[in-house]
Formats: sequence, C-alpha cells, structure tokens
Amino acid sequence: MPLQGVCWFLCCRQGFSLLGRDYGEKEEEESFELRNKEDLTSNGRSPAEVTVSQPTRTANGTNGHTVSEVSDEMKSLIIEKNKMGLEEEPELLVKGWLLREVRGNWIKQRRYWFVLSQDSLDYYSGPEKGARRLGTLVLTNLCSVIWPDKQTYKETGYWSITVYGRKHCYRLYTKHFNEAVHWACAIQKIIDTKAPVETPTQLLIRDIEENKFNPEVVEHIYQHNPILKYTQGPLYAPLLPFPYGSLEHTYHSGKGYGSVREEAVKLFNCLQQLESAREPVPIIQGVLQTCLDLRPLRDEVYCQLVKQTSYTPAPYTAAHLRYWQLLTCMSCTFLPGPTVLKYLRFHLKRIQSQSPESEMDNYASFISEALEKTKCRECVPSWEEIQMLMSRQEMLCTVHYPGPGSCQLYISSHTTANEVVRRMQEKLGLQESKNTFALYEQNALWEQPVAGSALIADILTSFSNKESESKSQWKLCFKLYCLLDADSISVDSIEYLFLCEQCHEMVVRGQLPACEEDLQALASLRLQCLMGDFSTHAPCPPLDELFPSHMLEARVLMSLSAPQALPPCQVAAQGCPTTQRFPTGLLAGTLWSHTATAAHKQKVEQDMRLRSRLKEEAAAVMGSILERWKGLAGYSRRDSMAAYLTIARQWSGFGCTLYEVDFYISSTGSFSQKLWLGVAATSVSLYRQGEAEALESFSYGQICSYGVSDSNTFKITAGDRDLLFETTKLTEIMQLMNAYFSAIRRQRGKGEDVDITIAESTEVGFHHLGSTPTPTLLELPSHPV
Repeated sequence: MPLQGVCWFLCCRQGFSLLGRDYGEKEEEESFELRNKEDLTSNGRSPAEVTVSQPTRTANGTNGHTVSEVSDEMKSLIIEKNKMGLEEEPELLVKGWLLREVRGNWIKQRRYWFVLSQDSLDYYSGPEKGARRLGTLVLTNLCSVIWPDKQTYKETGYWSITVYGRKHCYRLYTKHFNEAVHWACAIQKIIDTKAPVETPTQLLIRDIEENKFNPEVVEHIYQHNPILKYTQGPLYAPLLPFPYGSLEHTYHSGKGYGSVREEAVKLFNCLQQLESAREPVPIIQGVLQTCLDLRPLRDEVYCQLVKQTSYTPAPYTAAHLRYWQLLTCMSCTFLPGPTVLKYLRFHLKRIQSQSPESEMDNYASFISEALEKTKCRECVPSWEEIQMLMSRQEMLCTVHYPGPGSCQLYISSHTTANEVVRRMQEKLGLQESKNTFALYEQNALWEQPVAGSALIADILTSFSNKESESKSQWKLCFKLYCLLDADSISVDSIEYLFLCEQCHEMVVRGQLPACEEDLQALASLRLQCLMGDFSTHAPCPPLDELFPSHMLEARVLMSLSAPQALPPCQVAAQGCPTTQRFPTGLLAGTLWSHTATAAHKQKVEQDMRLRSRLKEEAAAVMGSILERWKGLAGYSRRDSMAAYLTIARQWSGFGCTLYEVDFYISSTGSFSQKLWLGVAATSVSLYRQGEAEALESFSYGQICSYGVSDSNTFKITAGDRDLLFETTKLTEIMQLMNAYFSAIRRQRGKGEDVDITIAESTEVGFHHLGSTPTPTLLELPSHPV
C-alpha cells in the first residue's frame, strides 16, 4: 500500500537515482541514512539491493495520541518494521510505566507503558495485550542517552533520562533512581550493539575511491547521484553521520551552538550565502571558527565544498570562485580525516584535468600544496590572512631585533618560528654564530619566547586579538636565546649589538645585580652610546629607560615607612583614657563618616608625598647620570658598548636568563621564598633577588633529570638532591634548558671540547639527560610529569 506524499527510491552501489517524487527537489535525498550489509541481508535482500525511503518534512514530535511518528521514524531507515500490537513484539528487554514529557500548548507529563526491544523504544497506552502503540523511537548507533542528574531531581522531584533519536527526543521521568539508571543502561547497551550508520555520501565516496582509475564508472556515479553535485537548494541533513543530540557542543555553549547535526545544516546555508555576499571574509571567518570549535564538522564542510565545486552551472564566475576561496582557507587551517582527504585529493585532480589553465586549476594546485604542509591551527586566520589566501598570496611580516632595527619577511600560513629564525640569521649574517636565536612575543611590559614549531600566522592573529582587548602594541622580536660563547662575538658584528641591547634590558628590569654607582655608570654609557657627547640641546630619554626604577621606589618607600615624630595633639590623644571618648549612639554615624574622610585625606596626602619624593629622587639620580655623561666626551659608540659590557661582565652570572621563583625547597630541608633561578650555558644557579652571589649552583654535569612535577612546580634532580621550584615560568625554563642541552650535544657532534659531563639516569617521568633524544629548540620534552 503506497504511502501518501512519499516516493520510494531504488539505489545500488553504483549510484542513487531519483525515480520520482511529489514535491521539493532532488537534494532532499541527502537526508537518507543507510545501514551496513548485515542489516540489509537480514531483510531478505541482496547486498546490492537497498530500499531507501524518502524522509518527509513533518514537525518533530507528536502530542502522544497519533501514530504518524511511527511511520516517519521507521521510514528513514533500511529495516522496515510492520505495525504490530504489544503481543507481537519480539525480544522485549525492559518494560514498565514511565512518565513522558509531552509538548503541546504547555509542557506536561503523561504516563505510558514503555517497551524496549532490540530495535526500538516503543510506548503504548497500557500493558495489556493488543494495546495501541502510540510512538516508536528507532535505535541506531547514532542515538544517545542522557543519564539522570541531581539538578533535575531537585527541580521536579523526578529522575529523568533523555533519549535522542533521528527525529524525536523522549524525555522520560520516574520517581526511582535505580529504575532510571536501569533504563539508561539498557538503552545504551542496545545502542552500543548497533552497526555504524552510513549515509549515501559515505557509500558514494567509497565507490569513487574503488573506481578512481575507471573514469567512465566515476562519471556514471556523478551523473546518477545529485547528492554529489552542486545545488542551489537547501540541505536538510548532514552529508556525514553525526550523533543525535550530541553533547559535545555544550563545551562551547557560550557561543550559542546547537547540536552538531544542526550546525552542519547551518554551515551549508552559510556556504550558499557566499555566492551573493558583498564581503565574504566575515562568513569565511565564521565557518572557520565553527570548525575550530566543533572538530567533527571539519570533514562535513570539506564534503559540502567538494559538492558545491562539482558540476557547477557557471564555474568561472566570481560567485562560484567563493567556494574555492573558502576551500583554500580550510586547506590552510584544518586537515580532513584520511577518507575525506583521499576524496578531496581525487576531486582536485579531476578538476585540474577537466579545467586546465583555469582559475579553478590554480586554486586546486594551491590547495594540493597546502594540504602537504597544513597542521591544525590554534587560531582562526585573521582578516588580512584570509584576504591573502583568497588571492593565493603571502603575507608580509615585520620582525624586530634589538635596537631600532627590523626586517620584513614574506610568510605563508605554514611558516614556523624556526623558519623565520633561520631566514633572519641569513638576512643578518649570523649563520656562523655559536649562539642560538629565537623569536619572542613582546610588548612594553612583557615578553615570552615562541616555540620553534609555532605557526607565525597564529602568533600574528593572537596579536590582533590581544590588541583588541588592550591598548598595548605587540610585536615579534628576534633575539639572542642561548648565550653559549660571548667571548667569540666580534665587536664589529650585529651580534655584539644584540648582546649589548639585551644586557641593557636586563639592567632596566633590575635583573643585573650591581651597586648604584655601577648602575649610574651604565646609564651614562647608554646615553653616550645613543646620543654621543653631552649636549644641552640633545633630547634625553626618560630615567626608566636608563636606570632600574624599582630601586628608586624601594628607597623612597623605605624612607617614608621610617617612624616619624607625632604632633603634640596626637600624643595627647594617645594618653587619654577610653572613657573620655565619645560614646556610641547618636553621633556614631557622624564620627564614622569623619574618620573615613580623614583616612581618605591622609591616603591622598601620602600618595602626593610619595610622588613628590619620587620626583626628587629621580631628579637627583638623573643629575648624577648627566654629570657622568659629561665625563665621557670623546667615547665612540663602540667604546661605550665595550665599557658597558665590561661593567656588566663583573657579575659572575653574566649571560644567564633569570626567572622569578616564588618558593624553593630542597630534599635536604632548606627552603626560601622570592628567588631568581638563573639558567646559563653551563649551569643552573639560585640567587636572592638583587644579590650578586649565588646561593647554590649546579653544573649540567651534576643534573640527572629535570621536569614539570605539577601545574606550577619545576623539579631538578642533582646527584642525590631533589630541588623543587614553584614558578609561573615552567614552560620557559623547560624550553631554555632543552635548548642548552641541544646546543651541547650539537657541539659534541662537531668534535668541539665541551667541559660538561652529562650523567646517566633511569628515573621515570622526567627529562633524562643520558637516555632521551636531543630535544628540539624551544620545545617541551616528550615526557613531562
């Protein structure tokens, strides 16, 4: 007996062809769902004969008193189930009374007799034989179950479970927790035993892969399956299978995502909007952001784009090329899964062979090359990068280096920090340097080394995001990273300038322990280096660019915190007995207000006094620096830099990188707070902040292992001692130590003498220096704890 409004299809493994229908377009056959061969043969058909039903566009759910949802739900699957009464139902697993949430004019709960079988969850008007079946939810491996939770129980007094099907969602309630868990377990067990559901698109992709060397068969598949070709109509279901009611999207609930299936259909609508959009970049960014947040949708979008770039009516128009531009951006941002990647590569080759020397050919070639290099991005490409990708161009990136200099380099979406470092070394003639270099993210107050494998495009995008949140300017800076041999640096080289500039950065940050006389001498040499001989007309840099400002603040605060003589009235007040004070009551509010006002006024006066003292102290220090500057008349820039480094080298820790340590404890029982951990070319040392002498120092030959022991603790094992450091710089310390050990091993490989012995260790969980492979520059070890 024919079903009204529904047309049946006959499909085989070589194609799904449309025989007829009463309404709509051919495109709706994309919403079919197929099962595996075992399910098909169980119905008495051969594997090549599959009956696929056409889904109808009815509203989800019913009021619980009709059977339309039964046929609707069952028609969408391969296995057909005849209408039967309760007494005919085979293999009943669980049955019982449950309340179901029914949505009508208002939400209410009704009591039904539920029966779970191997294929479906049905509900009836009652438990008696011959009872009318009111609804069916067919169970496939795409169904999902939400288990009972306390929050719902607190709000309603019932334990609830939710079962998601293709078209329907059953929200079921019971007063008993054990009963709810029993139903959830039983339904989930049935779902887990179901064979994977496959869509027609998946089957056709498999057919194309199997017949890719037979052009006639492939052409036949495309011609007889509109599902594979361009359409102007909407998509009613994803091309790939996704779980019904999937909860994965809830991790991004703040962004307003629905289920993965819903988002897949919305994305196809976004793709179609590209054809008529005046500005495509926002739509492209939105699609990429969704794919970044919802990983399963990446393959779906690739399949949709392959579909929309196949058999296009007007392939050379600007509107159609928008699909190719989005496909280009996708290929530079995400890699599809293995199956979809093979399908995409085949599609690109097919387009190139069908349309040689065309714009589509150029895009296909660019995408093919991009797929060889792409790794998953951490950020969605910026507006500028998308515009460059749409025209298949490279971006211009500015890289700064110590001093006022900078270089501009062309980069692609795949350019890594290590590549930029190598190109900068070549550009500045630093290939033969024994020291190593790195890129840094930097603003006026903060800097951090960039991991060698990090994509520069991601770094630049993060800069845009950070600058939109705050007013600070971010930049990439190329700097010395591992100072392995300071003595071999030529005075006339740009590397010497790097050394001097980075040494001055440490001085200004207060990370070069020195007396005030030396610090003023360094400031005067800095002025001579920058400005030449003293002149009253020369613009002088602010003091905080020459001298560590924290020293002034500490000195002023110490002087202000010293006890001062109290005025006579306050002394007299202190000697008054408490009985002479005003009693609480009527005047309490007035007195409190007066006291608060006086305290605020006192604080304002203290702030003004502090600023005044700071200005006085700064003026005195600046006057002393200028006097020293006058005495340097005749010093060349080179002489000033050499004298500057001579003073700096007096510190035994010169060349090390200092990291703040909040807390330190040793297995011997010693501990301390607020230290510096200095990582140098040959050793790791501990300093009290501001002091020049090291508390402890451990050569790399003494260190057996090092690693991250928890979220904010770094551990070093030196001999029989364990040293624990609580710090926020875990990644940076690890990266720098890895880089030094890499450099040591490289020098050993070249036969150079390195006065370091690396001890063997078998301790589990840390970076072991005797047995692990050489770590890459600026990468974390492979076995952090």
